[in-house]
Parts: sequence; C-alpha cells; structure tokens
Amino acid sequence: MAVSAPTAAFAQKKKGGGTKAGGSTQAGGTVELDGSGAGAAGTAGADGATGADGQPVELDGDAKPTTPEADPAAGGGGICEIDPSACPKAIDVKAAADRPLTAEVYAVQQAYVLRRRRLELNPYWGFTLNDQFVSHPGPGLALNYYITNVLAVGLNGNLYSGLNGDSSFNFENRRAARIGNPINEYAWNANVNFTYVPIYGKFSTFSKFIFHYDIYAVAGVGAISTRPIPVIDPDNRQFDYKPKIAFNAGVGLRIFFTRWLAANLELRDYAYIEKLESLTVSTNDPSNKDLWTDQSSFTNHVQAQLGLSVFFPFSWQYKLPK
Repeated sequence: MAVSAPTAAFAQKKKGGGTKAGGSTQAGGTVELDGSGAGAAGTAGADGATGADGQPVELDGDAKPTTPEADPAAGGGGICEIDPSACPKAIDVKAAADRPLTAEVYAVQQAYVLRRRRLELNPYWGFTLNDQFVSHPGPGLALNYYITNVLAVGLNGNLYSGLNGDSSFNFENRRAARIGNPINEYAWNANVNFTYVPIYGKFSTFSKFIFHYDIYAVAGVGAISTRPIPVIDPDNRQFDYKPKIAFNAGVGLRIFFTRWLAANLELRDYAYIEKLESLTVSTNDPSNKDLWTDQSSFTNHVQAQLGLSVFFPFSWQYKLPK
C-alpha cells in the first residue's frame, strides 16, 4: 500500500561549511535561505512567516509575502507617504450637508440705475447736422420725470437767438453764382415729450472699466419760432419771428458714471412747416409784407445734442428682495 507524505527539500551544504542555496516549502509558502541556512528574508513556519526585522509577514495564496511597502492598500505607504494631502480623508457626510452656506449667487442682477419717480435734469448743447446753408447752434435744457422705470414725461427747450450762422458755402454760392438761396434763422423752441427706455445694459473698456448705459426713444410736440433771413431783397425786407407748430422725434444714449450722473448724446429731428422768402420782388409795392413770403416748405431740423444727465434724488432703496 502506498503512503503519501509531504516532502521537503533540504539545503545542501556547500564546500567550506556553507549551505547550498535552495528553498524550503512549508505551510504553502516558500522561504529563501541564505548561505548559513537561515531565511534571508525571514522564516516560514506553521503559523506564518517572519521578516528580516522579526516582524510577521502575511503570505498570500501564491506564496508571495504581502508587506505594507509592497501593497500600499494594505495600510499606508505609497502616495500617502509622499504627499499626505493627496490621500482621501474620511468626512462626516451629514455634517457637511447641514453646514450653513453664505455665498450669494443671483441669476439676474438688479438694475444699476432706477429711474422710477426720479427727475432728470439734462443741460446740453445742440448743433445742426443737415443744413449746409445756415447753422442753428445753441444751448438747451430738458426736464423728464419718470413715471415708471422706462417711461417718462417731460419738457425741453432750445435757445438759438443770436447764434445762427450763415455758412461759408452759402456765401461762396451767392458770390460765385449770383444765386440767393432762401434761408431761415431760429429764436427758440419748446416741446412736451414722452421718453421710453427699451434697452439698458453695461459694457467694458480696456478690460478694466465697466460702464452702464441705456438707449431711449423720445417724441413730442411743441412750437418753434423762426423767420426768413432777407437774401433776395435785403434792402427793403425785414422779417419778424413767428412761432410754428413743430413735431419732434429722436433717439438718445446715456452712459452712467455714477447712479445719478451720466453723459448724454441725443439725435433729434424737429419737423415743421416753414415760410420762405419770396424769390420775386414787387416793383409796384416792395414794402408790402404780404408779398415778401410766398413759399411754404416742410422743413426738418436735425439736431445733435451733447450734455449731462443728473438724476434726483441721488440715491434710492430697493423694496423688492434680490
């Protein structure tokens, strides 16, 4: 009857009293032996293996020792020893979920400037854009009260008296061609207006400064006082100023420096029916004023206005939550 028993390979002694390198298999593990017959990396017994420093070493199923240095997951070592901050740390999930949050992030920011129930004072200087024969520069002033944040009712007026100027083009034209072109001068105008602000926002300049702006439309009705400048028969004719009904419409841009001060640029067209000087001279009665004018012309006075907008009161408080 055959009997099976565990076998062991024993190291053979080397010449000179040494032990031939070999291996010993016991308890499912392999232990390397040094020249003296002892395990260089340790010894293996029935209860486990012992490392070179005398510490126990676990053996896996493949008879490979598992140490903290060989397997960082077995406990410490690896990246955790090189950079402890890179290792994940256990946190209290419930405490992290219950912590108070102080950061405030708004999907839509509040408007930089509120106009509702504020008065706008807008002094400006106006100058003519579309008349090549005569210019009508002059100061102006506008007052607007905002019923809502985008709708206002107001007044504006311009003073032109003493500032009208005959253009050099008109002078050269009369002298070279001996042709007189009827022209008119203005004294003043005054209007009642409605203003609507459909667009407002902000823009950045030089990647450093942020400016807020709004774009508005304005329209109204009023009066303008004008008179012809005597060109055809200046020796006998002298005209008086007469007011005429005028309609106006325009667009404007405000760029805010603060919440109450802004630069204002506006383009306005004042349209009215003008009476022009007659091109003919009566030889029978040159002093008859009724014969001095015989032309009516639909006139557009396109004016650019550059000024400042000051809003009163200077500050306000938001009533609605953010």
